[in-house]
This record gives sequence, C-alpha cells and structure tokens, in this order.
Amino acid sequence: MENTRLTAAMEWTLKKILITGGAGFIGSHLCERLLREGNEVICVDNFFTGAKRNVVHLMQSPYFELMRHDVCFPLYVEVDEIYNLACPASPIHYQHDPVQTTKTSVLGAINMLGLAKRVKAKILLASTSEVYGDPAVHPQTEGYWGNVNPIGPRSCYDEGKRCAETLFFDYQRQHGLDIKVARIFNTFGPRMMPDDGRVVSNFIVQALSGKPLTIYGDGSQTRSFCYVDDLVDGLIRLMNSPSTTPNPINLGNPGEFTVRQLAEKVLQQVGGDSELQQKPLPQDDPRQRQPDIGLAREMLGWAPKVPLDQGLEHTIGYFRNLLAGAD
Repeated sequence: MENTRLTAAMEWTLKKILITGGAGFIGSHLCERLLREGNEVICVDNFFTGAKRNVVHLMQSPYFELMRHDVCFPLYVEVDEIYNLACPASPIHYQHDPVQTTKTSVLGAINMLGLAKRVKAKILLASTSEVYGDPAVHPQTEGYWGNVNPIGPRSCYDEGKRCAETLFFDYQRQHGLDIKVARIFNTFGPRMMPDDGRVVSNFIVQALSGKPLTIYGDGSQTRSFCYVDDLVDGLIRLMNSPSTTPNPINLGNPGEFTVRQLAEKVLQQVGGDSELQQKPLPQDDPRQRQPDIGLAREMLGWAPKVPLDQGLEHTIGYFRNLLAGAD
C-alpha cells in the first residue's frame, strides 16, 4: 500500500508536456530527452512529415502517449508545458502544399496559444531563422527585422512563422501568457528524412548512393549547422528560463561554412568518387546564414558543443543504416 501511494505521489508531481510535431526530426529527439528526464510526454503529430518509426521505441513507456492530430484544429488536453513544433520545415515539403503550411503555422499557433491560456501552461514556439529572409545584416541578431519576400515560393513558411511570432507576443501582452520563442537555425542529425531536400541530408544520401552532390548556385552561400542534441538542450533551457524577458532567442551553431565546404566534408567522411554538380540557385534562397547567439549565452548559459565533423559522423552512420535497411 505504501508503494502504491508513493507511485501515485510521483505521478502527481510529473510535468505533463505536450509536443506538437513530436514525431518529426527535432520533435522526436525532444520527446526522448524529456521522457528520459522524468516527464510525462504527449506527442502530437499528423504524420505529414513526422514518422512513427521516430518514436516507436518510446511507446513502451507508460508516460509516453502518441496522438494523431492536426494542430489546425483545437486540442483539449491538460498539460503544464507546450512545445509547438508542428510545421513542415524543409522547402520540398512546405512548398508541396503552401496554403496548408501557412495554416499550420498560423492556426496551429492560435489553437496552441488558446490551449495554453485555458490551462495556464508555458508555451514555446519553434520559429526559424527564415524570419530573417535573405539577410542584409550578418550575423543575424534577434533585433534584426529581416528581409523577407512576402509573395515568393518560400513565403508560406517564412511569413507563416513571422505571423506565429506576432500571435505569441500579442498573447503575452494581452493575456499575460508565459511564452518562449526560439528562432532555430539549420539543424541536422539522425532521423532527418532522406528526401527532405535539406542540404545535409541531400549531400549524405547522394554520397552514400554514389551520385553527384547537387550544389545550387556556386556553393559560396553560407550556412551554420547545429547538431540536434545541442538544439534540444537549447529548447529545454529556453522553456525553463525565467518569464521576465520573453525575447525571441536564436538557437544555432555560429560556426559558418559555405555549402561547398559542407559537400567536401561529407565526401571526406563517406569516401567514394562522387562529383559536385551545380544547378541554378532557387528563388529567394538566402546567401548567408549565421546566428548571433549572444542572448542565448547570456540568458540561457547555452552554446552548442558538438562540432560539425562529429555531428556528420553520427548522421552519416544513421543514413548508412537506413539505406542499408531499404535495400
């Protein structure tokens, strides 16, 4: 009887955490980490880009729940914290149905903010470095308002996230919600989709398949690559931060590499004789991307620890096993 009461008391003190987009690349790693830290996790996903295989190993835990749901519709659960990650994040997927992408960002934010208001939960938005567009300021600080084309093929994602940020800050001002906004820069690691069109997964899959590595433009455009474990740590630190300064916070690795340098690093680790193949640069593709993480260092005590080469080694190993299983 004493053990039963103790177990019930422990369950009573567990934080109940909702993660939308929880079966996706970043979301699944976040579910895993929060569950490991002793929380109760509700993973919500409509499986447009998420996959059950990303979280199936978590389903044996009695404190993990997987729910198929589209955040464009209201959700009624009782939780303490909400991580709103739901939205396709790669150009191939968010441009496939741009109207739905905008709906997911905007209606998803409205519905999750409404839930947070009702149950008095803390809520975090997974925003994006794409709110800066093709930046005229380098590196990008949170005070920069961005250079975004509002009617281009990437606008459904860029402007959808900008509107979601607006909603978050208006809910904070109007209703006193405890909000957190993370502007996530390029992130990579295991569980990326092999066909998501992102540069890291593209290069790795092409190299492992012995195909030419596709470089758009001349490869001089820059990106900053953050390993997923570092990003998850930043998201959790942001959620647990004081509510007195609800600034957007850049989360990313400030190490800057050209796309061509990334291709060369992938080829060096994978081996083989794949060549580099140039194609025209897509419309509105940013020429440079590098986060200023001064606020994250100051407010969260956070900085990425995993170097690009080490992260690539883990990611290449994941894709090598994934492709071998597909044969």
